[in-house]
Amino acid sequence: MEFIGRGWAFPVRTDATGSVALVGGDREIVESIRLILGTSPGERPMRPEFGCAIHDLVFAPADAATAGQLAYEVRVALERWEPRISLDDVVVGFDAVDEGTLLIDIRYTLRDRNDPRNLVFPFYVIPSHDPTPLPGARPAIEAADELAGEGR
Repeated sequence: MEFIGRGWAFPVRTDATGSVALVGGDREIVESIRLILGTSPGERPMRPEFGCAIHDLVFAPADAATAGQLAYEVRVALERWEPRISLDDVVVGFDAVDEGTLLIDIRYTLRDRNDPRNLVFPFYVIPSHDPTPLPGARPAIEAADELAGEGR
């Protein structure tokens, strides 16, 4: 347990005594993984390379290419920023209910105990909106031209 250590809880909060809440053991590893995946590179001024580039894919389509890129970015970030785990696999699946959600299944082993674990991290893409006009609607440019002509 000495290998994992203790650290501040994230998000930063206080405990029952009013001190900064600390987490340790397995909980610290989980919070660390979530922190790495939830931070975009460049977000921290004093540590601009820290984080995971999955946020660049928010507007990508929810397809196999995006899933592969997500798995790659997660693997690169965790191998660089979380030395207390051995990354076994990163599998990205699609949510059966919500087409804009990809589920990132991170399978890892705690290095100090050879203890296999997994963490599922949901990733949400913003689906593209088809600009198909409603029946009977005119394109905005055509309507604006018509209004401009009325004022003459």
